[in-house]
Amino acid sequence: MPDEQWIEIGAVGELKLKPLQEIMCGTTPIALTYKNGSFAAISGACNHVGGPLGEGTLDGEYVVCPWHYWKFHRQTGQGEPGYEQDQVPAYATKIENGRLFIDLSSASKRKKQPHQPHPLARPVVRQPGSIRVVGISTTSMTQEHPRYSASDALLDAALEHAKTALLLETQCIRLRELSFRACEGFYSKSAYACTWPCSITQMDPEDQLDRVYEAIVHWADVILIATPIRWGNASSLYYKMVERMNCIQNQDTIANKHLLKNKVAAFIIMGGQDNVQGVAGQLMTFFSEVGCQFPQFPFIAHSRGWSAEDMERNVREVQNSRELREGAQELVTRAAAMARLMVEGQLPEHPLARGGRKAHHLDSE
Repeated sequence: MPDEQWIEIGAVGELKLKPLQEIMCGTTPIALTYKNGSFAAISGACNHVGGPLGEGTLDGEYVVCPWHYWKFHRQTGQGEPGYEQDQVPAYATKIENGRLFIDLSSASKRKKQPHQPHPLARPVVRQPGSIRVVGISTTSMTQEHPRYSASDALLDAALEHAKTALLLETQCIRLRELSFRACEGFYSKSAYACTWPCSITQMDPEDQLDRVYEAIVHWADVILIATPIRWGNASSLYYKMVERMNCIQNQDTIANKHLLKNKVAAFIIMGGQDNVQGVAGQLMTFFSEVGCQFPQFPFIAHSRGWSAEDMERNVREVQNSRELREGAQELVTRAAAMARLMVEGQLPEHPLARGGRKAHHLDSE
């Protein structure tokens, strides 16, 4: 048996004012609880990715991690029913002369229940075959009453050309057909709380953004984004998607793990109102942040300007424009040519090296 190692924490009268709090015993974080007249202490580091249990909440007798909501019994450290094999260390406590003490030597063993890795967590390995193009439509419309979409029409023209003329593999993802949650700000809690795969994807098997992750990380060489212009910006569905892609960019900065290796991004921007260059700038900024490359002339666009309220005319112009269809075809041709150079190793890969950003490693007990 190790020698007892009692550490004085503080005055009982002050400590019992909070049902849950994080305290430090030397360098050891502790989640200290007070309930029904008694103290209990367990490790402050969650089994999942080291979340600070002492900053979480109490759910009955369980401490709930603030990062991803894993639960551990406040006295035993055991996981919630069904996950009892997940256990964080628990510590003995005592009160003497109105002061609380914790015995660090009494720590029970940390146990981690085996968890099947998420399918998206597998190594990123490009399978042999022709260049692969995924088209992602970000326009919204009523599913039961579809309308003509200029951005969809040109995306379809590009993908058809890629498939029939260039003999490439293609797939089309229409975000409006997927049910997925908006980003819930795990990164705002801590960089390490934003995980790969996305925390929401790991927790919610009904969330369908996994199809986008699968396509852009594990399958595609070319990512072709089509968006309408909405109030001078890309569509709300586009932003809903890319906010959830923070988990991809975050891997570059905290783990030196580049998920979008040898990927090319290109864009189709359509709208009855203007600000094409502003929208293109945002699209290119984001996809450069996640490590994508761009072909020469990486976007095509069409807009009739701020005063063009007659959308019927806009639709007719796009429907009747041979130049726009050819532009979509040439865009995917340029993107595929760039992707081929990268896949064949003719363009070298460069490590992430940006001023002010470097990888840190999470240390937990």
